Amino acid sequence: MQTMFQLPHDHITPYKESEKPKKEQVAEMFDRIAGRYDFMNRLLTGGIDIGWRKKAIRTLKKYSPKQILDIATGTGDLAIMAQKILDPEKITGIDISAEMLEIGNKKLQKAGLEEIIVLQKGDCEDLQFSESSFDTAMAAFGVRNFEDLEKGLSEIYRVLKPNGQLMILEFSQPKSGVFSPFYKFYMKIVAPQFAKMFTQDAEAYQYLNESAKAFPERDNLLNILKKVGFKNANYKALSFGICCIYRAEK
Repeated sequence: MQTMFQLPHDHITPYKESEKPKKEQVAEMFDRIAGRYDFMNRLLTGGIDIGWRKKAIRTLKKYSPKQILDIATGTGDLAIMAQKILDPEKITGIDISAEMLEIGNKKLQKAGLEEIIVLQKGDCEDLQFSESSFDTAMAAFGVRNFEDLEKGLSEIYRVLKPNGQLMILEFSQPKSGVFSPFYKFYMKIVAPQFAKMFTQDAEAYQYLNESAKAFPERDNLLNILKKVGFKNANYKALSFGICCIYRAEK
């Protein structure tokens, strides 16, 4: 069941001509670009995304989480990095794209981390875990793809333990009057063209731009987090505001 009032963000889809629900389109999109996903992340951000992830994970270090849920885990980059920095007992990664998970599992096998990190196919808006199962939930560039953002955040809240920590790393719109036009040009024109060259799926990166613009960022996201029950919600902008680290507590 979806929330009664969906956000404008929830209606942004990768393939405008498709009649499939957003969730199915997102799964299809990531299945298509899975083989080039990590490469495109490094290319389009100049490798800065690695530093963003490290900073985001380090905000959780003082809590020493033992059981971690990685939402929209993709190819497992965040989970693998979190294992090195946080040394938890177990990380469970969930994603709707089978192709992304296949690549992620190959990384785990290569790193010998299959016993600590488990990746599985699943719907992040309908988590198949009991209430209060995890110390921490984290997501990097994933909640933007939810079909129903409030429903997904409510599910994350449900499976966290009392006082459990949530960390979200997500794109945002730069507020600088000088930098903002360059960012908009890059996201609207340059990124889709690179995507067309390397993945033959420019629509996927046009969707990245459109979904980032529509996403309820900064204080708007904090208000949604509070609405679904989280407390002590805050954010920190990185790299001129290109992305933000959001933190909240159950």
